[in-house]
Amino acid sequence: MSRFIALLIVAIPGFLAVLGFKLMRDTLFGITQFHIPFLWLQFVIGLLLFLLGLFFVAGFIFHRDKKRKKLQPRFQKEGKIE
Repeated sequence: MSRFIALLIVAIPGFLAVLGFKLMRDTLFGITQFHIPFLWLQFVIGLLLFLLGLFFVAGFIFHRDKKRKKLQPRFQKEGKIE
């Protein structure tokens, strides 16, 4: 059950990133969506969705690998100030 929940946690932001990429692509080809009045606004919304989804998925993978100690030693430090 926990694996299914983890899959949903990663799949929803991944879907939002794909939607953002689609909005940016549509802007480059001049295709407007019916609910967004300006192309530049469509591109900005697409960029934000893409970056937020990408950062969330990347952070999730980084956190998982850090917990399993599969990172390089420079990323393994737990906030030690020297």
